[in-house]
Amino acid sequence: MSKEFYENPLIERYASPEICRIFSADFKFSTWRKLWVALAETEQELGLDITDEQIDELKSKINDIDYGLAAEYEKKLRHDVMAHVHTYGDQCPKAKGIIHLGATSAYVGDNTDIIQYTEGLRHTKRILVNLIAKMAKFADDYKSLPTLGFTHFQPAQLTTVGKRATLWIQDLLMDYADLEYLLSTIRLRGAKGTTGTQASFMDLFENDSDKVKALDEKIAEKMGFDKTFAVTGQTYPRKLDARILAVLSGIAQSLSKFATDIRLLQHLKEVEEPFEKSQIGSSAMAYKRNPMRCERICSLARYVMVDSLNPAITQATQWFERTLDDSANKRISIPEAFLAVDAIIGIANNVCSGLVVYPKVIHQHIMNELPFMATENIIMEGVKHGGDRQDLHEKIRQLSMQAGAQVKEEGKPNDLMDRIVADGSFGIKAEDVPAILNPELYIGRAPQQVSEFLEGEVQPVLDANRDHIDTETVELKV
Repeated sequence: MSKEFYENPLIERYASPEICRIFSADFKFSTWRKLWVALAETEQELGLDITDEQIDELKSKINDIDYGLAAEYEKKLRHDVMAHVHTYGDQCPKAKGIIHLGATSAYVGDNTDIIQYTEGLRHTKRILVNLIAKMAKFADDYKSLPTLGFTHFQPAQLTTVGKRATLWIQDLLMDYADLEYLLSTIRLRGAKGTTGTQASFMDLFENDSDKVKALDEKIAEKMGFDKTFAVTGQTYPRKLDARILAVLSGIAQSLSKFATDIRLLQHLKEVEEPFEKSQIGSSAMAYKRNPMRCERICSLARYVMVDSLNPAITQATQWFERTLDDSANKRISIPEAFLAVDAIIGIANNVCSGLVVYPKVIHQHIMNELPFMATENIIMEGVKHGGDRQDLHEKIRQLSMQAGAQVKEEGKPNDLMDRIVADGSFGIKAEDVPAILNPELYIGRAPQQVSEFLEGEVQPVLDANRDHIDTETVELKV
């Protein structure tokens, strides 16, 4: 089969069918028709001469869109909305004269955009909550497994594998809160007329301001919204688009950080993303197990973060009641941001469903560094055995430098504990070493922090979204 034209990878490779459906032509243009039906119904309810027969005819053709005819009209008229008005009218000859009555193009265009974005945000919320649930399960499972902490990617005090996972979850909870707030503030544009003054509707309803206000409110209700924007120009405020992309960019940022951590952990051979039985890591190096899923997350996240500049610049450069330099840009930038974030969350869900942890490797890395981290405890032991704290501090500093040189310059194991035992100043015998180097002594409250965080911060979100979580693969109680 020939494929001679460009195909969008977000659709062909990455995004889910659900998010692609929300931004499909069928969803868009059937919503235009639903808005035209809502307009005609409301105008009839408020006294205009529109018959039930006309409305029924419009309803019968909501999903029967003749795209070929619409394309012919648009080629002739050079106007996408009027092309669909004529197409709808040809399919509904009895209602042809009352389609789009009093409205401007933004009535269907902008209101549909808001409806699509709202559905896209709700979908994003559902899959984000499922991801949080999977990460929470992982955090709970490994809340007590000690691991090296890193600052500047240099070994630092110990943490636990589960505690590190809570840092990823906390970022996502902030994104969830932003998403929830955004959804709570979204409004429909409504029926505002060409420059937002509702002048055309005032003319239709013979200057009856109450009816014009009612028209706006009733249409919003029919389309599933509590409110419309109180004031607009010709379009809804493009600030909304910038806010939406800011939230999507935030999710991309959080998951890029998560994926980067997994990539680094996979290099350390401590944690790996899933690797299929027949998966090929490299075409040349057969042994390789590349973190390709997490690399893909980072790659797509970069696209979304950069893409978030598009609606920000559009908002900043709109003139007065509107200019049309937003249209071509937002047709691409906003749907693609939704598709990319859908893919990012989907890949992260896949990764979290099969993360592989290697406790023995983690323990080995701990033991390579723990003697250095245990020096304060060792000094205290020496003081208990009658030593002087300052003298012991200097002695252990010198022994640490010697052991460090052996590790770095000679490539040999860390023998600091052997040197301390041999020195004798600390009163520590060989049989005391395992107890001193027990990693669980150095993780602080990490396990308790995980439990408290999951119970106090995560569980309320999971409980509030119980109907949207895949209970077959995720245990809600963590």
